[in-house]
Amino acid sequence: MAGSFTGTDNYIATRELQTAVNAAVALQRPLLIKGEPGTGKTLLAFEVARALNRPLFTWHVKSTTTAQQGLYEYDAVSRLRDSQLGDARVNEVANYIKKGKIWEAFDTDEPSVLLIDEIDKADIEFPNDLLQELDRMEFYCYELKETIRARHRPIIIITSNNEKELPDAFLRRCFFHFIRFPDKETMQQIVDVHYPGLEENLLANALKTFFGIREIKNLKKRPSTSELIDWLKLLLAGKVSADDLNDLSKLNEIPPYLGALLKNESDYDLYKALREKGIK
Repeated sequence: MAGSFTGTDNYIATRELQTAVNAAVALQRPLLIKGEPGTGKTLLAFEVARALNRPLFTWHVKSTTTAQQGLYEYDAVSRLRDSQLGDARVNEVANYIKKGKIWEAFDTDEPSVLLIDEIDKADIEFPNDLLQELDRMEFYCYELKETIRARHRPIIIITSNNEKELPDAFLRRCFFHFIRFPDKETMQQIVDVHYPGLEENLLANALKTFFGIREIKNLKKRPSTSELIDWLKLLLAGKVSADDLNDLSKLNEIPPYLGALLKNESDYDLYKALREKGIK
């Protein structure tokens, strides 16, 4: 496929993820990405834009975000204030229209990438409110009495952390991909991107500890890829060697800088108790 996405030197994309991105582009459908936090969902849009040399527009959704904000916002209050002050700007409604990220992505002279990040944070009706706009690539601006149409269909990447179920009508219009947590081999490739030339035994022992923690049952939050990268940075800064990690493991002591991996006291206490019992 011409101009297809194969990952970048900064982003290791599995074959399944590459296929998903390119399939969504071919179908001209939004790509809905799910996966546990820290698996690179948001970063994917940045790397797709970089790999395909396209401008990127990012819309980070919050609990208070409305679909209308992605299109545009009309500042009627400012216009009223300016009219009271006799400002000539009030004669042009466009002066009080703030373009949203969808409008900006529609308005580019070249194809772009649009990231709608963490769509499940918003109200349950939020995805349905965008159905027509993302499907038809147009919307109507009532204040300007004008239909805004996309000059070029953007690549749309939508992320979700599964905090809410998304409506079926919305799902039907998306190509879906779940980013599974990297296996040990893929994780080694990811680490190599961030720390090329990392001592082999240190990486092996660190990964053994990391994946051992992830396998513990009843953890409230399992450590993610980004937290592993942070932990390795601290190990290097603290000059912790492979032998140090190995010795701590033999002594059933907790590894240094554990706060980079475990983020609440119950998980910390659970791991500490297991180590004291000799469970690796």
